[in-house]
Amino acid sequence: MADVKIPADPVGAFVPFNITEPIIGAAEGPLAGKTFAVKDLYHIAGRKLSNGSPDYYDWVEPKTATSVAVQQLLDAGAHIVGITICDEFFYSLSGDNAHYGAPKNLRAPGRMPGGSSSGSAAALTANMCDFTLGSDTGGSVRIPASFCGLYGIRPTHGRVDLSNAHPMAPSFDTAGWFANDAALFRAIGPVLLDDSGVSGAITCMRVLTDAFDRATPDVRAALKSVLDAAAAVLPDAEAVEVAGDETLDVWWDAFRVLQAGEVKQTNVPWATEHNANLGPGIRERFAMAADITDEETNAANAVRDRVRTRLATLAKPGTILCLPTAPVIAPPLDAGADDLEFFRANTMALTCISGHTSLPQVTVPAAEVDGCPVGLSFIGWAGSDEVLLDLAVVLQPLCTR
Repeated sequence: MADVKIPADPVGAFVPFNITEPIIGAAEGPLAGKTFAVKDLYHIAGRKLSNGSPDYYDWVEPKTATSVAVQQLLDAGAHIVGITICDEFFYSLSGDNAHYGAPKNLRAPGRMPGGSSSGSAAALTANMCDFTLGSDTGGSVRIPASFCGLYGIRPTHGRVDLSNAHPMAPSFDTAGWFANDAALFRAIGPVLLDDSGVSGAITCMRVLTDAFDRATPDVRAALKSVLDAAAAVLPDAEAVEVAGDETLDVWWDAFRVLQAGEVKQTNVPWATEHNANLGPGIRERFAMAADITDEETNAANAVRDRVRTRLATLAKPGTILCLPTAPVIAPPLDAGADDLEFFRANTMALTCISGHTSLPQVTVPAAEVDGCPVGLSFIGWAGSDEVLLDLAVVLQPLCTR
C-alpha cells in the first residue's frame, strides 16, 4: 500500500466525520502518487455523504457505488485523502456553511473562500493535497478558484461523467477541478474528459466589456494589466459587449429562475419531507425555489435560448472570450448584507454566461488586489476544454502562481 496519510487540516476544509483513512488508487497511471480530496456530493462505495447538510448525512444510507469521476481519478493512480466541506446543497457562492463553518482561505485571511466548493479550494491554500475535485453549477468552482488563487475549470456541460453524484440543477451541473500548478491541472483533463473534444488554434480573443464593467475598479485594472503583459501569447483583443441588445442582469435573472426550478425538483422535496434544518440564506432560497412557476420557467427558457444564440455567434471555434472570473476580491467573512448582495448579483451576472450556454470556462490566478487573489477567465467553444487547459499552462509564467 502506498505510504499515504490523511493530512492535518488547519483550515477546516474536510468534513470531520467522513473519512479517517486514505482511499488508495491504482499503483500506476498518469496521476500515480498524487493525492486529492473530493467534494461532499460524490458517492463513494460504502460511505455516506452529506451535501453540506448534517441532517442529510444522518438520514442517508452508505452508497453502493462510487461516482464515475472519482473512480476515474483513482484508476489513474491518485489517492483520496479527504472529503471536502461545501455550501449546504451547493446553493451559495460564499463558502460559509452554517453547520460546518467557513473553511479558511489562507491566501486571503479573514475573507471568504468562495463556494460552493469551499473546502476543495481552501484545502489547496494549505497544500493539504495535490488537487481537488469540486462541482460547478452557478460558479462553484470558478469563484473559489478566483478567491483562493487557484486554477479551476468548469468543463463543457456533459464532458465529465456525473453518474452517482448528487444533483442540484442537472441542466447546469458540471464537475470541475482545482490545482495550484497548471501542468497538473492540465494532466487531469485526459483522465476526466470524454472524447468529444474539439481542438483548434486560438486565433481570436474577445474581451467582454460589459463583464469587465461589473468588476470593481481595482479588479478591473489589475486584470487589464495582466492582459497587457500577456499580449505576446494571446491574440489581439477585440472589445465586445457579450449581452448585446440585452443586459447581463436579464441573463442572470433567467439563470436564477431556471436553477431554482430544477432545485425544486432535486432537493426541495427531501428538505420539505424531512423538515431539514437549513441554514440562513439556504432556507430562503429553498423557499423561493418551491414557489417557481411554469410561467417563470418558460420565460427564463426563452432568455436562455437567446443567450445560446448570441454566444454561438461569439464563441466560434478558434475564438476565446475573456472576462473577470469574479467582480470582486473575496469579501470579508463579516461582510454586511449590502456588500454580499453586490457580490452575489454581480458574480452571477458573470458566471451565468457559461451556465446558460454549456461552454467551458477556465480561470487562472492572474493577479492580486490588496494582497488577495484575482482570477481571470477564458470561455471557449463547445469541446475546447483541452485548448483552455493548454492556455492555462502557457499563461502560468505570467500568473501569481
